[in-house]
Amino acid sequence: MKRWVALGKRLSGADGVITLGVKPNFYDYSPEERGLILNSDTILYPTTNYAQFFHTMGKRIFPSLESYLYSDDKIKQTSLFYLLGLLHPKTRFYFGRQKRDILRDFHFPFIGKLPRASAGGRGVFLIGDENELDNYLKKTKVAYIQEYIPHERDIRVILIGYEPILAYWRIPKEGFKTNLIQGASYSFENIPPSALDYAIYVSKACRFNDVGLDLLPHRSGFYILEANMHYGRRALNAKGMDLKRILLDKLDRGVIP
Repeated sequence: MKRWVALGKRLSGADGVITLGVKPNFYDYSPEERGLILNSDTILYPTTNYAQFFHTMGKRIFPSLESYLYSDDKIKQTSLFYLLGLLHPKTRFYFGRQKRDILRDFHFPFIGKLPRASAGGRGVFLIGDENELDNYLKKTKVAYIQEYIPHERDIRVILIGYEPILAYWRIPKEGFKTNLIQGASYSFENIPPSALDYAIYVSKACRFNDVGLDLLPHRSGFYILEANMHYGRRALNAKGMDLKRILLDKLDRGVIP
């Protein structure tokens, strides 16, 4: 059996995977551990701490370097989506005095997000008037403003190795947030095959090979809302899916890294 070396704990305890943990200094690892890292051609879950270094050294990593570079950074994700020509809601960023132009570019209501640390719907605000805008601007140095598109539900597609493993509708309990952690419900029924096809296209274009993509139906296609590298497990658990087993199977089949 091939032995895999991992730093992050996603595969901790899995057969054939040696999980070393994440240490801030390379020389915090024992000589044996350093040897395992340096002699392995592949490192699983290198984390943000080490992903770029292993990439530079020519080692294969999983998830991809891009999965770390764009994780939890909405500004970078939006810029990438636009550069790749992907359909994405109208979004602009405002720095310093540029914030005065928000109401020139957008009409109420619109969405304001904290560019970072807003996973799970936290740090996402529906702004309906100038008072709510002022309150939002007090929370962030960089304003991330996005058009509000009324919708009853959206689609989360989880992909590993660019293959969809699960897709489901996310239905808000109330308001506009469809995050399960915010009380939204889910449904596995009637997922359009075209949503899976588009999710595959987006994940490959962005080189996100371990990701939950949020899609919003739009006319004959889909908006890509955002990419979540730290996607939740509730829907996976509800389907009785063992993520470690799925990952190990893909490793054995060479689908990843």
